[in-house]
Amino acid sequence: MTERQVAMDQRETRTGPRAALAAVGRCELLSLAAFAVSGAGALVVAALLLLPVGVGLLLLPSAAGALRRLSDGHRDRTARWTGTVISPPGPLPVPPAPDGSGAGRARRSRALLGDAGFWHDLRWAWAEPWTGALLAVAPPALVVFGLFGAVVQPFVWRALGEDNWYAFIRVDSPATAAAAALLGAGLAAAGVALAPRVLRLHARWSRRLLAAPHTTELVRRIEHLAGSRAAVLDVQAAELRRIERDLHDGAQARLVALGMTLDEATRLLDTDPPAARALLREVRATSQRALQDLRELVHGVLPPVLADRGLGDAVRSLALDSHLDVHVEALLPGRLPAPVESAGYFAVAELLANAAKHSGASEVRIGLGHADGVLRVTVADDGRGGADPAGSGLLGVRRRLDPFDGTLVLHSPPGGPTTATLEIPCASSLPKTSSSSGTG
Repeated sequence: MTERQVAMDQRETRTGPRAALAAVGRCELLSLAAFAVSGAGALVVAALLLLPVGVGLLLLPSAAGALRRLSDGHRDRTARWTGTVISPPGPLPVPPAPDGSGAGRARRSRALLGDAGFWHDLRWAWAEPWTGALLAVAPPALVVFGLFGAVVQPFVWRALGEDNWYAFIRVDSPATAAAAALLGAGLAAAGVALAPRVLRLHARWSRRLLAAPHTTELVRRIEHLAGSRAAVLDVQAAELRRIERDLHDGAQARLVALGMTLDEATRLLDTDPPAARALLREVRATSQRALQDLRELVHGVLPPVLADRGLGDAVRSLALDSHLDVHVEALLPGRLPAPVESAGYFAVAELLANAAKHSGASEVRIGLGHADGVLRVTVADDGRGGADPAGSGLLGVRRRLDPFDGTLVLHSPPGGPTTATLEIPCASSLPKTSSSSGTG
């Protein structure tokens, strides 16, 4: 799983009192987990130090495996809690069919020592207790210390004697106890407010320490591009077959019928003019239907409004055609590359169709924006949720985005709502003929 394929809807971290209190608890869990991380790191270092005497050959694989389980758990929590995904390294190397001899254990240890992901885990294990854990413990410490001042000091200050200090306040009277309570409430509120920010900062620091080595990312990138190229070729071949079939069964069939009717009208023109006129009227109707078929076929390849007006207006046209209550907010600085606009348009069309057919939604909100070289499209409906990410429609959307290294992330819990977020890296050009900003 790559960094941009995991729940990007979590990237916009929830706000509100419940989320902030949850962040305080998560910071406390991170600070406590540092003890286990430090212990696993110490075990790995001990195994490394004991390698010359042979004992390390027995300890190192188990210690490295324990450390990897902790780092994998940390990556998973970071993604779930903050939306910051830390790309995992490759699996720990284990030579095939290791025997129980010293040579077999030595091969396993040498394979681990040559693995960059193993050293990344160890670096994180030694840095986390002194950096990440100290950062994470700050919000819970503020909350606990603040609650002591706000809740405990007003009732116990007399029992604590004259040398009772709370922070910089000497608590020896009701007035100073009230001041301590106010200061404590402020510190507790500060701890709650800081917790989500500290979580995100801790996640970024963890990503610097734990992200997969650059070589691993390059290999994954190459594999992804090779797979997406094959998928694109398959999609293009299927699209050509569809166009050929639509032409054969639609416009071509009507044009053949039109030619036969014209021949018949020509034959009757001298002998039966009324019948010839009737046939010519039929020719006119047939030509109109053939023209409509061609327009629909071209619309399926590239809608005229998309080519002429850009993505914002094209999505608004989709909203007007939908029987749902669709609101569009397009904040696009200009025209995007034509392939990107096409991919975004048809992706939104598929998501709107899914909302209409499967979710039971009555209202859909679509947001389009471009920032930092990325087109971001959000489609949210008020339906019953439970959408299947492996459904054929969503898989088709992902195939459209793959050639651009784009992503589709679906958040659709049972009961709703459903939010689909698309991101496509691209550059924006100067504005052309398009009303691509504003609300529809």
